[in-house]
Amino acid sequence: MKKMKCDKKFQPCPLDEDDEMFANGIFVFNITKLVAFISANADKFLLEEIVVKEVRLFPSSILTESTVETANLAVPIILAEISPGSFNVVDGNHRLEKAHRDGIEKIPAYKVRAEQHVAFLTSEKAYKKYIAYWNSKVVSLNDC
Repeated sequence: MKKMKCDKKFQPCPLDEDDEMFANGIFVFNITKLVAFISANADKFLLEEIVVKEVRLFPSSILTESTVETANLAVPIILAEISPGSFNVVDGNHRLEKAHRDGIEKIPAYKVRAEQHVAFLTSEKAYKKYIAYWNSKVVSLNDC
């Protein structure tokens, strides 16, 4: 894994009123704009099937039941590389839950590498902290 370099020209991804966000501590990503970017640049992202039980970690009690019931399993979920080699679901927890309930073992997903999704961080502070966090993980992995 490579260390990331801080781009001094980084511009936070704007949040419009109806945009969906994914918050992971200080790291807030604009999911609406990430989904639109993936759709417009599908050739830059690998679509693969993932095993539902391996990524379904979100407590179903927090999900909106009506959204689970109507979730479209044909729409790929999005997994973002939050630390080197480790991916978290940032879009699609309702689809994962529906797949689980329906006994579906695999569903389509995009795995988005860190260098692809950092552009969707919504603040400069989070961007700088993310770069530092990422680089600390790379050092730890290389020290083993």
